[in-house]
Amino acid sequence: MSPMVPKHTEAARTLLPIARAAIAGQLGRTHPADESAVWLREQGASFITLNLEQKLRGCIGSLRAHRPLLDDIKANAQAAAFRDPRFKPLTVAEYESIEVEISLLSPLSALSFTDEAAALAQLQPHVHGVIFEYGHHRSTYLPQVWTSFADPIMFMATLKQKAGLPPNFWDPGVKLHTYTVAKFSESQLQRP
Repeated sequence: MSPMVPKHTEAARTLLPIARAAIAGQLGRTHPADESAVWLREQGASFITLNLEQKLRGCIGSLRAHRPLLDDIKANAQAAAFRDPRFKPLTVAEYESIEVEISLLSPLSALSFTDEAAALAQLQPHVHGVIFEYGHHRSTYLPQVWTSFADPIMFMATLKQKAGLPPNFWDPGVKLHTYTVAKFSESQLQRP
């Protein structure tokens, strides 16, 4: 997260309405959002996750900062709602029930390792998001995905499958990057 981005609660109160408003606009609705904060103009990378009845309904994001955070949040919110290839576009009826979650990504950190065991030893469950790359195969899991896996071996196996490779695949050409996130969700914001 950029040093200019404010503390957790203030950032959440600014970013979550922006994401929801971007989705609402595509559905012909409005949602109030303040886009005036100066730090929104800084480059940033975000993932927007939409949940419906506590199940994934869409998730799209940027792994590297390449545009102003404001633009990144809006574009990824709309993409998660309407262009995630795993789901049909979000409907007006679903809009009222979705929960919006935003993950702001830190800069990427390349891992150096000699084999898979050495790579796995460097991963910090529930802290690191991981990008797996091999040739044209690429996948990522946000840090919050660790809750679905018992150990780093299973985490890595499914990350490889997500990239289109067998779960036991390994090659010296594999590249791994880690990142951390600052996560904001509407349900957390509504808690006292």
